[in-house]
Amino acid sequence: MGFLPITNEECKARGWTQPDFVLITGDGYIDHPSFGTAIISRLLESRGYKVAILPQPDWNSKNDFMRFGRPRLGFLINAGNVDSMVNHYSVFKHKRKTDAYSPGGVTGKRPNRAVIVYSNRAREAYKDIPIIIGGIEASLRRLGHYDYWDDRVRRSILLDAKADILIYGMGERAVIEIAEALDSGIEAQDIGWIRGTCVKAKEIYMDDETQVLPEFEQITGSKQAYAESFAIQYKNNDYITAKRLVEKYDERLFVVQNPPQPPLETQELDDIYELPYEGTYHPSYEDQGGIPAIKEVEFSIISSRGCFGGCSFCALTYHQGRQVRGRSKASIVKEGKRLTELPGFKGYIHDVGGPTANFRDAACEKQLTKGVCTHKDCLYPHPCSQMNVDHREYLEVLRELRSIKGIKKVFIRSGVRFDYVMADKSEEFLRELCKYHVSGILKVAPEHVSDRVLSYMHKPEKKVFQEFSRKYKKINEQLGLKQFLIPYLISSHPGSTLEDAIELAVFLSDNGFVPDQVQDFYPTPGTLATCMYYTELEPLTMQPVYVAKSLEEKKMQRALIHFNKPENQDLVKAALIKAGRQDLFGKLLRGAGKSQSPRKEETGLNKGRKRLKNSNKKRS
Repeated sequence: MGFLPITNEECKARGWTQPDFVLITGDGYIDHPSFGTAIISRLLESRGYKVAILPQPDWNSKNDFMRFGRPRLGFLINAGNVDSMVNHYSVFKHKRKTDAYSPGGVTGKRPNRAVIVYSNRAREAYKDIPIIIGGIEASLRRLGHYDYWDDRVRRSILLDAKADILIYGMGERAVIEIAEALDSGIEAQDIGWIRGTCVKAKEIYMDDETQVLPEFEQITGSKQAYAESFAIQYKNNDYITAKRLVEKYDERLFVVQNPPQPPLETQELDDIYELPYEGTYHPSYEDQGGIPAIKEVEFSIISSRGCFGGCSFCALTYHQGRQVRGRSKASIVKEGKRLTELPGFKGYIHDVGGPTANFRDAACEKQLTKGVCTHKDCLYPHPCSQMNVDHREYLEVLRELRSIKGIKKVFIRSGVRFDYVMADKSEEFLRELCKYHVSGILKVAPEHVSDRVLSYMHKPEKKVFQEFSRKYKKINEQLGLKQFLIPYLISSHPGSTLEDAIELAVFLSDNGFVPDQVQDFYPTPGTLATCMYYTELEPLTMQPVYVAKSLEEKKMQRALIHFNKPENQDLVKAALIKAGRQDLFGKLLRGAGKSQSPRKEETGLNKGRKRLKNSNKKRS
């Protein structure tokens, strides 16, 4: 069918005199289902609506927003696949040098706070046009929220964007309902009942299904009130149990959050991912080097949505929700066969997964009728006794993909939840993972090893990671494979003291782990941990939380994780002195003792990488 039009000339080539919707996005246009713009536009197209794409418009005037003329039904606006502020700035607020979602990886193609800027320009172009905002930036800022870059609590983005409706979460059902309402002649400001949306109201009607949050003035003036508000929001993210939430701004202005939409079921997900995507970026970007983001997903398969992992630093609970749903095996295999026919496919599927690769369905039967528990997590502090732990269906999917002619290897890169693996009484999944789906290195995310920090992260205790590491090593030895683990780690997470960071460094040294990816905690909207960072309170218990906020300590905690790097030695030394742990100089400082460097060279990743070539030959 071809790409959707991004110019007026392309609209005319389709015989359009006016699009129904113009979808404005902060990313370059990639017609692939890993990108929300592609899913929403193709879904609307499948329902008979004409959708034109306005990618990365010039926001310095209203002119570019009039490229297609006035759309018949309205503008749909998102900032792109990543919050525009996260896209632009590192955790230390340094400008990023590249943008994977822009042509050629060039930065500066979108403004800061893109949803607000785009919406206001669209309103300037057509004063009374319906404007619907969505995507990750709008979803996670849907109510009053702490903004790390301004270091203050900001209003709902719905107000600053001057939009009519905000779609939060996964927006397929909501956008179709909105489109049908607009198409029937209902004014945008009167569409206030749709699940998965936030709207403005001049007055509210209270009932048993409505809960009033602390007023905006309260949450800006009191960190305790902010934490209380976030706790209410956090407990109202399930479509079965959630109430309608109301946040007051003044006597005649309220933001109303309707309950979430139900998750898409298997057949609906199959239908979404089988829409006629082109699978790559618009050809107009070819001369600029294409869009780098496609490289990670072009030969990958999305198999599920949602995550019941409940990590406090992750926004999935607030955005996709804890109710997991998976695509059917038939649909996934069909996509696998399609990948083998694509230009450039060399036999390797890069990933088969979702937010968590080995989650395929609801955590337990109870969730399907009574919703997720609001008072406890599925896996933290220990796996719930009611949880269904079963990898068999996922294994069937992987086996069938491996059997497709033209597929040499199927990788799993979207993250395996190792505590869920350990809760499985059968070793079958881990054994096949090691044998067929790892190429020398498996990356997992313990995030830390201090049990105190892990409790704030809502992650399993250190011993679970240790047990998984031993089992992973044992199975690889049985299979005759030399394969290694690399841990993903977070420094300076709320609750982490300098002593906790030192404990992590010692653990890494003792076990020969060389972290490949370390992220200093990034306070992004919509996470439990960001609320902790701002308020220094655990919102679910209202207990005080230690937070490392000084640049000096944050750099120390991060340097301790990479204690082996020469450029970090001064910071590591300063941290050990500050904590009174000079006894660890010999272990963590290069040249200060005999135990650290030789052992690390012997057991760590460097030696492992040298073995991979021979290991791969043996495996094949």
